[in-house]
Amino acid sequence: QVQLVESGGGLVQAGGSLRLSCVASGFTLNGYVIGWFRQAPGKEREGVSAITSDTSTYYAESVRGRFTISRDRAQNTVYLQMNVLKPEDTAVYYCAAAPLETLVSGYLSDDYNYWGQGTQVTVSS
Repeated sequence: QVQLVESGGGLVQAGGSLRLSCVASGFTLNGYVIGWFRQAPGKEREGVSAITSDTSTYYAESVRGRFTISRDRAQNTVYLQMNVLKPEDTAVYYCAAAPLETLVSGYLSDDYNYWGQGTQVTVSS
C-alpha cells in the first residue's frame, strides 16, 4: 500500500522553527519528485517547495530563504526545515510524490499522484 505520512507540525511562536518529515511506505521515493504544499483556512492549496530525484530544489517566493527541503534516501524520507516562521505560514502542510513526467505544470503545481494526510502548523504572533 502506497502511503505518505507527515509529521513534525505543531504550535510555535513567530520567529521559531519546525522540521516537517514525510515518510514513504509501500514505495521508494527515489525517482520521484517530492513536493510540500500547504492550505490555510479559506485559501487554496499552494506549493511551498519541491525536490527532484537529483536533489534540485524549488521554493515558493514566500518561503525562499527561510525553508529548506532535503531528502534522506536511506530513511525514505523528505524533510522541510522551516525557520523564521511567520503567522502567515499557519496552514495544514502536505507532502506529495509524483514521477517527473507527471508534473507538466511545474514542480509546485498540484499534479502529484500521492498525497499524505497533512500536519498542522500554527504560528502565533
